[in-house]
Amino acid sequence: MTRIETAFKNLKQQNKKALIPYVMAGDPSPDSFVGLMHDLVTHGADMIEVGLPFSDPMADGPTVALAGERALAGGTSTHQALQMVKKFRKTDSTTPVILMGYLNPIEIIGYDEFIRLCDDCGVDGVLVVDLPPAESGDFVQRLAQHNMNKIFLLSPTTLPERRKQVMTHCGGYIYYVSLKGVTGSASLDTAAVGEQVQAIKKETDLPICVGFGIRDGQSAAAIGKHADGVIVGSELVKNFTGLDSNSSADEISAAQAKIMDKMDELRQALNQLA
Repeated sequence: MTRIETAFKNLKQQNKKALIPYVMAGDPSPDSFVGLMHDLVTHGADMIEVGLPFSDPMADGPTVALAGERALAGGTSTHQALQMVKKFRKTDSTTPVILMGYLNPIEIIGYDEFIRLCDDCGVDGVLVVDLPPAESGDFVQRLAQHNMNKIFLLSPTTLPERRKQVMTHCGGYIYYVSLKGVTGSASLDTAAVGEQVQAIKKETDLPICVGFGIRDGQSAAAIGKHADGVIVGSELVKNFTGLDSNSSADEISAAQAKIMDKMDELRQALNQLA
């Protein structure tokens, strides 16, 4: 079993929902990022999605897109992001780490080398926004050979044929995009999301985690009643707005404290569902 699969098995036994924060590698500074990952675990993260900085994101709203720009300006590359995960792994061997990014950097590095690097650094899952299952070739199998899962997205507009492909090739969990929009969108119809999640659950045994638009404990709990986990990114990342690698340690620490307050709120709300 992968670390992701093990985590969901343990959560199910405890009747708990997964809390999966998303943060951008190297944001707001490369030096603070590994500590941020550890703090997220301390404040209730069951796994962590790490964004790979990319100059032309298509699924990211303005908050996460700006986080990527900050990380790139601070010098964080895909290789350096992986090294941050490797450093995190030195003292945390259990929390699953999922990379979320885009295909172009992987193409530049090369599929085999990228998989080798992920394996070496302790990555557990890979979500490539612009690599659909029909075009992924043997990438899924090659990741599985290294005990990693390929995560795919489903959305309210996914056609039935594509939905079947996702369920066939996806591993770890299915990422359900809760709305027609980008990360950080304001409108979230929790009732509609609940209906969609229940429909998907009739077709697969994979855990369903919902992202996009979850902002607080109330929305997390509403989604958590139906899903196996919630993914929260923009609501956390927004606290680094205006900071960069030149910001003082006190400024970064204050922003991280706000993120941890939000994590505590989310964790408490999900725990009440148990």
